[in-house]
Amino acid sequence: MRVNWISSLVLFSSCAAAQHYQRLGGCPKLGCVFPPDQADFLPGQYFDIRLEVHSPVNGSEARKGEPDPNFKFTIAKKGEKPVPATEFFQVDEPELERWDFSWYEDLFAKDAGKASLVNVTAKAYRKVALYEPGEYEATLTYYNNETTTANWVVRDIPKMRKAKNVVLFIGDGMTTNMITAARLIAHRSINGKYQTTMQMDKFPVLGHQMTHSLDTFITDSANSASALYSGHKTSVNALNVYGDSSPDPFDDPKFETIAEIFRRRYPGAGVGIVSTAFLADATPGALTAHTRDRGQYGNVIDSFYHGLTDYPWTEWTGPDVLFGGGAENFVAGEDSYKGQDYYKLFADKGYSISWNKTALETAPNDTRALGVFTSSTMNTWLDRNVYQSNLLNQSNYPDGSGRDAEDQPGLKEMTLKAIDVLNARSGESGWFLMSEAASIDKQMHALDYDRSLGELLELDDTVRATVEKLAALGQLEDTLVIVTADHGHGFDVTGSVDTQYLNAQTDDRAKRNAIGVYENSGLSQYTMGGPSALRYSEGVHFPARWDPRYTLHAGVVAAPDRHENYQVHKDGPRKPALEIVEDSDNYYAYYKDAVTGFLVNGTLPVSESQGVHSLTDVPVFAMGPCQELFGGVYNSIDIFFNMAECLGLSESKQDKKSKWNFPHKISMHV
Repeated sequence: MRVNWISSLVLFSSCAAAQHYQRLGGCPKLGCVFPPDQADFLPGQYFDIRLEVHSPVNGSEARKGEPDPNFKFTIAKKGEKPVPATEFFQVDEPELERWDFSWYEDLFAKDAGKASLVNVTAKAYRKVALYEPGEYEATLTYYNNETTTANWVVRDIPKMRKAKNVVLFIGDGMTTNMITAARLIAHRSINGKYQTTMQMDKFPVLGHQMTHSLDTFITDSANSASALYSGHKTSVNALNVYGDSSPDPFDDPKFETIAEIFRRRYPGAGVGIVSTAFLADATPGALTAHTRDRGQYGNVIDSFYHGLTDYPWTEWTGPDVLFGGGAENFVAGEDSYKGQDYYKLFADKGYSISWNKTALETAPNDTRALGVFTSSTMNTWLDRNVYQSNLLNQSNYPDGSGRDAEDQPGLKEMTLKAIDVLNARSGESGWFLMSEAASIDKQMHALDYDRSLGELLELDDTVRATVEKLAALGQLEDTLVIVTADHGHGFDVTGSVDTQYLNAQTDDRAKRNAIGVYENSGLSQYTMGGPSALRYSEGVHFPARWDPRYTLHAGVVAAPDRHENYQVHKDGPRKPALEIVEDSDNYYAYYKDAVTGFLVNGTLPVSESQGVHSLTDVPVFAMGPCQELFGGVYNSIDIFFNMAECLGLSESKQDKKSKWNFPHKISMHV
């Protein structure tokens, strides 16, 4: 079986020989073990093992002959005798598989069109688990005496459950610099002292997480979400699998997510998924989907409905709550899985179906709930609340009728409704809710900083309302609340811009004189009055106006060529770069994006039309039971292990059927 990986090399990036491309991420030798070296596990967490032996036909690693079909695989706890995996896990020997794939060794090979071909033999051990904490050695022996060893750690996680519920807020792409900018435009200060602060600022514990993926130091939302939800690092574009070299995007070695473990361990527990993205997107999808290709949108939606029907971790019955956008993957048609009508399927399964804010408000709390409010990603807070004319002529109503979705809920309304449903259905057993402010990231990609910061402020307002809701329900002391991000963008603010002066200049160099730095940066003008139509500040904190004369001199480290005038785009989100010749993969600054602005030269390849993710560590705010676990600087996978510890998800062979032990009330300082 031949696999051509030339067109999808984003999965295999970064190695010592070739930084951009790698034969297979996490596989430094011709023998590959997945999970790879340095993998961590929760006791009792299900996972797959994939073994591959490679025989490159050409290129720098070329060797004669076919890949070894007689490779051996052993496992041992440190200090103990290695035994075959079949004996260790008490499973049958899997069948030998064969295929081949091709890849470019470096940019020179790509330019020359000289691909390297690799023949593969492989095996997969499915649905195994390690229960005893400690260090393990997994050793693949091939080509007579060559070895690849993966050192694994099963963490010693206490079994006592300390929290009944977890709310995990993900500000997609959110960094400390963005929070600082959002605070500046929404909270008034006097002589350098803020009179109010963000809800996140009030959390008792602050930490920072490192976001690297398995084989790249820049991550995307798929593998970063997988790390947060499962405790496993994987490759760009992969959802809860280790990306192997096989042709099937669904047969890669899988690992269990927190939603799946929680539901398996405590069958009455609730699971909620809320996002302002389309629901098949990486961050919501990663709670249930297992594929190395995040673009398998139809399959992602089916995983919400069916779970892994051909490969069940547990008797998955779907989330109790599923709210967001992405109607195109639910309406029967070419974008839904096998053309199925998922509205009907979910309704037949007992879900209430909501297509707008009004319907959501009246949906019953004691019934599982599906809410899909737009096609694709939901409109931003700024367009829904300030520049509402941008909701017209969108043809994005979720029933596929081509109408406009003018009555959309925001992140706050969706999250509070989700809590009502989860509390009504699973108040005794507890629940897990993930709520994502997706367009912090999406608007930062588009270099639309105003809309991105608006989404961040909506997230903060949602966090505030959630804390109040939990207190009113008597659940606050029993709930761990976390606010974090999956990755960052290279964004910062370096001064202010006199937009009136900038617009009056006719020369690009003269326009740059409108930028004020240091003593000329002045104070924020966003909180100082404005037309009543732009006000939105009753009890919450958003700018009084979005178009002051003096705006932020803000930007990102990496971007395409674009024009900048540092003014809010009132007619809809930005489009900074344009492909003049269709399908040329060559982008130029789009002058209509900022007609009064000046040209800013980009720093990315000309094939990139938007900004990209950055290396920066991202913040973690925590309050509630186990809040002390989230201080300091740590790896993104530690978010999973800390949540798992708080929910008491560790499992031994002896207590697989035991009840959880949860003290009803836990005192905490808020």
